[in-house]
Amino acid sequence: MIKLQENSAETTVTKLPDGRQKSQLLQTIKIILQPIQNLENLRQRYGDIFYSEFASFPPQLIISDPKAVQEIFTADSQLFESGAGNQVIQPLLGANSLILLDGDRHVQQRKLLMPPFHGERMRAYGQIIRDITAQVTSQWVIGNPFVARSSMQDISLQVILRSVFGLEEGERYQQIKQLLVAMLNTFNTPLSAILLFFKSLQKDLGSWSPWGQFVRRRQLLDKLLYQEIQERREQGKTDGEDILSLLMSARDEAGQPMSDVELRDELMTMLFAGHETTAIALAWALYWIHYLPEVREKLLQELNSIDIANADPMAIAQLPYLNAVCCETLRIYPVAFFAFPRILRTDMRFMGYDLPKGMYLSICIYLTHQHPDIYPEPKRFRPERFLERQFSPYEFIPFGGANRRCLGAAFAMFEMKLVLANILSHYSLELLDKVPLQPVRRGIVFAPPGGVRLAVREKVGIGD
Repeated sequence: MIKLQENSAETTVTKLPDGRQKSQLLQTIKIILQPIQNLENLRQRYGDIFYSEFASFPPQLIISDPKAVQEIFTADSQLFESGAGNQVIQPLLGANSLILLDGDRHVQQRKLLMPPFHGERMRAYGQIIRDITAQVTSQWVIGNPFVARSSMQDISLQVILRSVFGLEEGERYQQIKQLLVAMLNTFNTPLSAILLFFKSLQKDLGSWSPWGQFVRRRQLLDKLLYQEIQERREQGKTDGEDILSLLMSARDEAGQPMSDVELRDELMTMLFAGHETTAIALAWALYWIHYLPEVREKLLQELNSIDIANADPMAIAQLPYLNAVCCETLRIYPVAFFAFPRILRTDMRFMGYDLPKGMYLSICIYLTHQHPDIYPEPKRFRPERFLERQFSPYEFIPFGGANRRCLGAAFAMFEMKLVLANILSHYSLELLDKVPLQPVRRGIVFAPPGGVRLAVREKVGIGD
């Protein structure tokens, strides 16, 4: 029996709190359709660590205790498999996606992907983010309503196409954009998201069926991605500043480049993981900023303290209250409710429990972020909590942690801050539905219902 972490205080083995229900299928449907209510009820009944079983998934431990999170994140990563636990998203990303890899392949691929998301390259991305934000928001008309998630999706997708692919406006750019949005919309309701969780429903019954439509759109998108990769190779265009160029010129420790299939799967990973999630987070941020006037006023005061139009993007990203607003947005309703699962490679002792090989350890980001001992008044949107104290990487985990932490976390936060700063410094917006909102499932992520409806009251010129 191996312990994840030595703990001499634990001398007895405790029976796991059993959160199973009579019907696995019913419990699975509940967690898909009513995740917040279901998760909160289970935690209230069984505590911060409990056992559960869902249809189509192996037995798992649902975890929201920061001490348990720390034990997992600081343990030897060789004790777990993780990629194998993410098969639900293989149809979206492909088998070579970093998210689905384990062992040496995961380590090597992560090393190849890490450099583009750090350092000086971020400054170059900053101007791209500003330009695209200005272009998309210039289409807003005073008095006309718009859906925040749709506008933010337009911004974040174009940022990905420019910074990751190095694509400029053109036919292929528009085709990729339209296909990706259509693919994501296949799973845009809680009911349609069930397709991802039950393999038996993933049947291609022709172009009229939901899965058939998804498969055909994926094939068309694949064709466009492979065309772009092939043209770059033939023309020797692998020395650009975009992430695709960097990946095409990268070599692993054996001196081997990434294959076309590996490139395709990583591009799909960045397209899906890097644009839908950021768009949803931005929609939530705009909701909270305009739902709570005091938050908006405090943020505008901070933005007014610098010349936003000419400021270094890195300086904007370091504004403390702007950072706090973004962090609180990701805390109260994280876009992903669960971190990537860890699967035990052998029998282990964990937090006083003896666990069998094959058990899934599923860290619930949402429940961890709602822990009243860490976040007093957890249901209240209060950015000041991030100015009053620094939360540990086991308490604030919107991007997961350890060797499975989202590679694009810094990029996502950077983009959030620049987009918000540029919107708020140029537009006075009004929230059209001033009602409390709770997230609804959109595929494997969680978004504000209705997408957050806003209208432009007037154009302003903060910091110009």
